[in-house]
Amino acid sequence: MDSDVVQLHNGTRLVTDITDLIIQFCRKRGDGLCHVFVPHATAGVALIETGSGSEFDLEDAIDRLLPRDGSYRHRHGSRGHGRDHVLPAFVSPSLTLPVLDGRPTLGTWQSVVLVDTNADNSDRNVRLSFIRG
Repeated sequence: MDSDVVQLHNGTRLVTDITDLIIQFCRKRGDGLCHVFVPHATAGVALIETGSGSEFDLEDAIDRLLPRDGSYRHRHGSRGHGRDHVLPAFVSPSLTLPVLDGRPTLGTWQSVVLVDTNADNSDRNVRLSFIRG
């Protein structure tokens, strides 16, 4: 297995497209599986269409489902930080992509995004692992 950690600074963005990082990682690795993992308690990764407004739709859906308010038992950090710790139950911290000839086999409109509602920490790591098949 090949594995690498990519460091990101996502600033205040809730949704960050990481597709190009994954494509670059898989290049020249042949056929296999690419596992994407975010080793953080307040972030996840998702497959969505980007560039058409879906990023903002996802942000709005998360805000409706997990409002940033004081209703959470988990209360350290900024107001509503408890929702950040609930997010990975809905947006998984990992996903696996099939790779053929060194290219992730994403659908025409699919992109991989980091989803992170935690405004208290804008620096993130993404572990990319490749298993040859």
